[in-house]
Amino acid sequence: MDTDAFVAVHQSEWDRLAELSDHRRLTAEEADELLRLYERTSTHLSMVQAVDPGGPLAAGLSSRLGRARTQLTGVGENVFVSVAYFFAQTLPAAFYRLRWLTLILGAAFVLVAVWFGQWAATHPDIDLLASEEMRRQLAEEDFVNYYSEHPSSSFSAQVWTNNAWIAAQMVAFGVTGVWVPFILFINASSIGITAGMMYEQDAGDVFWVNILPHGLMELTAIFIAGAAGLRICWAWVAPGQMRRLTSLAREGRRLITVAIGLVIVLLISGLVEGFVTPSPVLPSWAKITIGALVLAAYWAYTLVLGGRAYRAGVTGDVGRYDSGEHELTV
Repeated sequence: MDTDAFVAVHQSEWDRLAELSDHRRLTAEEADELLRLYERTSTHLSMVQAVDPGGPLAAGLSSRLGRARTQLTGVGENVFVSVAYFFAQTLPAAFYRLRWLTLILGAAFVLVAVWFGQWAATHPDIDLLASEEMRRQLAEEDFVNYYSEHPSSSFSAQVWTNNAWIAAQMVAFGVTGVWVPFILFINASSIGITAGMMYEQDAGDVFWVNILPHGLMELTAIFIAGAAGLRICWAWVAPGQMRRLTSLAREGRRLITVAIGLVIVLLISGLVEGFVTPSPVLPSWAKITIGALVLAAYWAYTLVLGGRAYRAGVTGDVGRYDSGEHELTV
């Protein structure tokens, strides 16, 4: 191929391609012309690469095609804008969608915990569960020492990891429909029995002082994870006018949004458990107040920002472009 002759014949087309690629806006006719020139120049590039793949002409055509591709497909928005939109709109809307199911799971958890606590505190055969010495050791030393026997930073990391693992299980296996109730029942019964033993040893106040500061937000995060997992289950049980796989995919994308938010929520509750709960300086009322403020901040974030975003049509899903092709349903 005579490269000079090839350039002379097609240079005007390449120049026009570059000109249209630099336009801020295109008319319908210009967009059609840009697409035709893009396809034609792609053919020219393949021809040039067959003769001189590493030459300056091939590099120049590749550059022009790249600019044209950006003009045709668009560019992603600024990353800082995306992050701000995520935290101001997408995440609170995703939490808002789960608000009622979160509260229902929380109420069920409390009922189970209270029943087991009442049983443990009053059952005459409590010795079969733990000896008198073990219960006294729990009330006088073990329960409090659990929060202070390790350095605050490492304990916070340990708590964060453990809670994230529990939340991950509820999210991952929530599709089964049985894993979430099972995990919540196990944890509710465990907390209830521990509380019952503490009350039986006249250490109920110690229990609340050491559980409320971090537990208010920590348990709420677990309920949120459970709610998200059950929504996945419901997505394939009742997909509506969508295929089950399509319904699962949509709910799964929203689940990712919730999972990212839970990482932050659990980090905050881990910091409270590591630094506030075992603090020897803060009085009991201050510890509980901090825990209550953290929980109040979450619900304010969810109900105010989330409610506003949800009513505006934000669902917690990723954008239409990022979520891929959508099927038409009738």
